[in-house]
Amino acid sequence: MDWRDIIYSNPNIYGGKPIFRNSRISVEMVLDLMAAGWAVEQMADEYPGILPEHLPAAAAFAAELIHDEQALVTSRARAA
Repeated sequence: MDWRDIIYSNPNIYGGKPIFRNSRISVEMVLDLMAAGWAVEQMADEYPGILPEHLPAAAAFAAELIHDEQALVTSRARAA
């Protein structure tokens, strides 16, 4: 699963924050709920637009951001 198939950004929705396709649910919100310990069933009950595939997509998205951040930090350290 490629998170890019599920997550996108539109500058006209939530100021360009990443959201799930065909919804107005932000990746940030799903990550916050995951961090708070919510189960996918609980999320789906409270927010019907959240689908089971959103959770691994959100995790993959966040992981890639962290990897990219690490690469940026490493390249800056090498340049110094």
